[in-house]
Amino acid sequence: MPNIKAAIKWQRQTDRRTVRNLDVKTRLKTLFKKAKANPDQAASVEGQFDKAARKGIIHPNKAARKKARLARAIRTAAAAAAAAPIATATVAKKRTTKKK
Repeated sequence: MPNIKAAIKWQRQTDRRTVRNLDVKTRLKTLFKKAKANPDQAASVEGQFDKAARKGIIHPNKAARKKARLARAIRTAAAAAAAAPIATATVAKKRTTKKK
């Protein structure tokens, strides 16, 4: 425990900032997961990462890395969704030919 009055105040300030920053980081993680599931929210999530980086809550490179990973996940999911109906149609076609 600090002996100097100013150091005691610094400790209080640090504790407040830690709680606030942890809240923002937790919210970013949740938004990231939701955006991976629902790509329509990706733009707002990217903005939140930029805002957190601007305020110094996370490192700017971390924000860039998260945004890139989110974009890649959305792109992969879109490609998988586009390929899924084709694969389903071919499987259904093969099954109908075997039954006859």
